[in-house]
Amino acid sequence: MKISREEALEYVRPALKTSRYEHTVRVTDQAVELAERFHANVKKAELAAAFHDYAKYKPVKLMERWIESDRRLPKALLDYHHELWHGPVGALMLEQEVGLTDGEIISAISCHTTGKKHMSTLDKVVFLADYIEPGREFPGVDQVRNKAEENLDEACALALKNTIIFLIGKERTVYPDTFHAYNDLI
Repeated sequence: MKISREEALEYVRPALKTSRYEHTVRVTDQAVELAERFHANVKKAELAAAFHDYAKYKPVKLMERWIESDRRLPKALLDYHHELWHGPVGALMLEQEVGLTDGEIISAISCHTTGKKHMSTLDKVVFLADYIEPGREFPGVDQVRNKAEENLDEACALALKNTIIFLIGKERTVYPDTFHAYNDLI
């Protein structure tokens, strides 16, 4: 796929609110930095990050139809909060709309919110970039940022742990892939 960072960002811009677009630019910058630090493919990290939130504001009913109709999407997603849907659904939308065929980029977009067992380095880079981008401020993010200076797996495990604790504290369900990702990393 021959698409530049600028083309990818311009493609997603109309689908995002201004604040989410600015977040996407910061995630893209962060992903490039992490990819360089941890020896992932920088171009793939850049594109996956630029596209990662493409479906964030798509109508819930539209994403529900994608989950119901595409055999590649686990139907169990429907049992969890729709905030989780934009990664896997967005990856497939981009496959159809812009011809995104790189399996590594599709995977990184798909699991950027939940994580998953056996994440590739690219998956971890995009997941972590979304979590620690400089505009994020919440309890625990600075510890994850510090960990990301030296160890990708430990930073991802800490981010997943924080997410699990947060969701349990709010008495919300936790998507199984998040537990699997955490368990795999520790």
